[in-house]
Amino acid sequence: MAVNYSAKEEADGHPSGGVGVPGGGAVSGGGGGGAVKTRKPDNTAFKQQRLPAWQPILTAGTVLPAFFIIGLIFIPIGIGIFVTSNNIREYEIDYTGTEPSSPCNKCLNVSWDSTPPCTCIINFTLEHSFESNVFMYYGLSNFYQNHRRYVKSRDDSQLNGDNSSLLNPSKECEPYRTNEDKPIAPCGAIANSMFNDTLELYRIDNGTEISITLVKKGIAWWTDKNVKFRNPTGDGNNLAALFQGTTKPVNWRKAVYMLDEEADNNGFINEDFIVWMRTAALPTFRKLYRLIERKNNLQPTLQAGKYFLNITYNYPVHSFDGRKRMILSTISWMGGKNPFLGIAYITVGSICFFLGVVLLIIHHKYGNRNTSADIPN
Repeated sequence: MAVNYSAKEEADGHPSGGVGVPGGGAVSGGGGGGAVKTRKPDNTAFKQQRLPAWQPILTAGTVLPAFFIIGLIFIPIGIGIFVTSNNIREYEIDYTGTEPSSPCNKCLNVSWDSTPPCTCIINFTLEHSFESNVFMYYGLSNFYQNHRRYVKSRDDSQLNGDNSSLLNPSKECEPYRTNEDKPIAPCGAIANSMFNDTLELYRIDNGTEISITLVKKGIAWWTDKNVKFRNPTGDGNNLAALFQGTTKPVNWRKAVYMLDEEADNNGFINEDFIVWMRTAALPTFRKLYRLIERKNNLQPTLQAGKYFLNITYNYPVHSFDGRKRMILSTISWMGGKNPFLGIAYITVGSICFFLGVVLLIIHHKYGNRNTSADIPN
């Protein structure tokens, strides 16, 4: 017996009726009974929405204690964070040189390839000692590292040591992919605009200039240094041979294999380069430049007194109205100096406590009033 069958109707869960089959049930060709498909969800607690639920009933007895508890918890936490942030020592020097009286004003219009490099010295005084390890940062303003095309202008395979990408960089690096028919290593706009000022710190003690030791290792993330950035495979002691056939970025003064004399801080694994390649989210940012380690517990890391900063001014910022800064800072368990988090906690806690008091007064004044209305005869 022939039976009309519609695949579309089966997919919709409504099989067509066959000849001699009451109720429209379809009969399979092998003589066995076929199960009727349905779109009804399975009879489970989840699919039938029978899961147990809990919905809080907001009453004065539950809302008021919540406001007071949040206020009593947030306010002390905010005070603690705010005090901790204020205890962090920080000193900042703007050495852009836009002011005519600035020692670096003569370097304001420097270009990437200025020869010889322009140098300037800024004297300053630390009023308070820096007790723990000191972190030296460089800061830039009005520099948009978060621009979409700028962020994409890099080749992660090349930076990870892939030999084929070294000689054939990604097209994302355009227009800094090749120069003079040679592939650029490292390619891209991020690497091409790498910060290249040199900062040296000196302390003046009774007329004697004492150089402050600046540690250049340990400033990059461990994952960046050991996972994301690697030199091309080959003889690690001869980086010039590994980078043979490539050329330096357009704005660089020297090739990538000449960034440092030490092999474990040269090439793509140079920590200054790695720090720069981690782009900032905001146009005003700071990046770690050097570490000043505390030598012993008897003396502070940086004593209060007179210092001067010797700057080799290579990085031009005047063309885009940018600014450059040097920051000396200590840190705490919560990181660097940032009073915003403490202020936010204090503000939220104060608002909650204030609302709790207001709602308590309203509840005390109106909560016991008889809400039932008399019905007139």
